[in-house]
Amino acid sequence: MEEGRNEEEKKKVMVAIDESEFSIYALEWTLQNLRHSIANSQLLIFTVQPIGDYSYLYASSFGAAPPELVRSFQANKKNTALSLLEKAKDICNTYGIVAETITEVGNPKEVICEAVEKLHIQLLVLGSRSQGALKRALLGSVSNYCAHNAKCPVLIVRKPT
Repeated sequence: MEEGRNEEEKKKVMVAIDESEFSIYALEWTLQNLRHSIANSQLLIFTVQPIGDYSYLYASSFGAAPPELVRSFQANKKNTALSLLEKAKDICNTYGIVAETITEVGNPKEVICEAVEKLHIQLLVLGSRSQGALKRALLGSVSNYCAHNAKCPVLIVRKPT
């Protein structure tokens, strides 16, 4: 009974990553600098498989993209995400930290915030690409969106230049 209680009381820390060097840096920074804080926490490594824009497939096949081709592209995205999560798990293992990995499909900024709420995350860690204000305004920033919309504290780790 006591063991189950300790499991429930563990804090949940989620590091959201993508294929960029900035998110891998954020993961490594977290493991180096917050290792003692997260040692008794549940660490989740999370990545999002963005919904693909397959319009180019339909255009290149005159509007009749074979379903197998679309499935192949989706499978490739999933395999890329799983490979990225394996790499992140290996990085965690080098620090003696066991991490759980999760991947979902959708718009990264929305899916990350939804996962924070659904999984009852107490701290979200994200990397930052250090985009300029104009790019951030035009393209949107996942870290900026999450900082304003996630239902937990957000730590944005910026890679030094």
